[in-house]
Amino acid sequence: MNKNKIINDPVYGFISIKTPLLFDLIEHPYFQRLRYIKQLGMTHLVYPGALHTRFHHALGAMHLMQLAIEHLQSRGHEITKQEEEAACIAILLHDIGHGPFSHALEHTIVNGVSHENISNMLMDNLNKEFNGALNLALEIFNCKYHKSFFCQLISGQLDLDRLDYLNRDSFFSGVTEGMVSSDRIIKLLNIKDNNLVVEEKGIYSIEKFLIARRLMYWQVYLHKTVVAAEQLLVKILERAREVAQRGEQLFATPALKHFLYNNINAQNFSSNNDNLENFSLLDDNDVMTSIKVWQKHDDFILKTLCVNLITRKLFKVEISSDLPDKERLNQKKKTVIEKLNISEDEVNYFVFTGTINNMAYKTGNGSINILMKNGDLKDIAVVSDNANLEALSKIVTKNIFCYVRT
Repeated sequence: MNKNKIINDPVYGFISIKTPLLFDLIEHPYFQRLRYIKQLGMTHLVYPGALHTRFHHALGAMHLMQLAIEHLQSRGHEITKQEEEAACIAILLHDIGHGPFSHALEHTIVNGVSHENISNMLMDNLNKEFNGALNLALEIFNCKYHKSFFCQLISGQLDLDRLDYLNRDSFFSGVTEGMVSSDRIIKLLNIKDNNLVVEEKGIYSIEKFLIARRLMYWQVYLHKTVVAAEQLLVKILERAREVAQRGEQLFATPALKHFLYNNINAQNFSSNNDNLENFSLLDDNDVMTSIKVWQKHDDFILKTLCVNLITRKLFKVEISSDLPDKERLNQKKKTVIEKLNISEDEVNYFVFTGTINNMAYKTGNGSINILMKNGDLKDIAVVSDNANLEALSKIVTKNIFCYVRT
């Protein structure tokens, strides 16, 4: 069978699958599952075009890795065929541990288990299945390989993951502020002392990249209506789990039911093979199918939350630098208790507060280093004359006040 395939991608054009092992990994059920997990969770409820998947994104990131390696080789840096394939495998599989609707499950039914850890477990399984063919890819993925720049290309402040998702999310959402010149940035990459650096003439391109990332967070990823939809989804899964833990019968696909009826956390996730196996079967369809059925459930809280999501009657969300006024919060809870005839404990499903964070750039270890013409390395935040960059390196925390529309 010919495994040297070409995929037509709407963002980059043609993407080549260069080795039989890459092809076999893409064909594997673990990776094919990503076709059914949206890259941007509930964002399509705000930007209708944002229906692209983790499958698209992983292929795009692999394509950028191929371009980056070709460029670095052209600059005289030795990268073997084995290293090239391993780096492409590592970035291809970097999101393989994402659950349905991205981070919603991490906060509810698989509490405390990060997608990075699950990616690692799934890659370990694949490595056994492929008789150790992923050994080098796992070294690179876990930042244990002696050539540090490979890890930085996969998971760093200027990694190919971010380059792809900014352009891809911009393309599908229609929010053009996120577009960056990935081709130019890749062609300005270099290596010094085994670390990834950017040549001095790339300063303005990196500034644009960081500003684009900040804008995409506030305009897309943390858009208040996106936050409203994701918080509603989280509350639905919390309530479904509570109903299941009471021993009540609850419709769900077998994979989802496993996580609703069992107490699974960071400590015991890896101790039972059934956990990982069921997780590898979960996608957006499991959750949405269940939510559609739960609209008819006897539990008033679960039923109401599910109806609200399906009919797009989302929470009202207020985002502010200040803490929500306690008196107003209590008054809102009182109104909702009376309106919905629910208890003080149950009102927390409909009126609650929280925080969201945005940090476009982190200075210090792993920062973006600029290779000056005299050979010195300097942090982008130091050499840039853009006053905004200093602000981008600070965590911006905002408070959210969510409540049901009554």
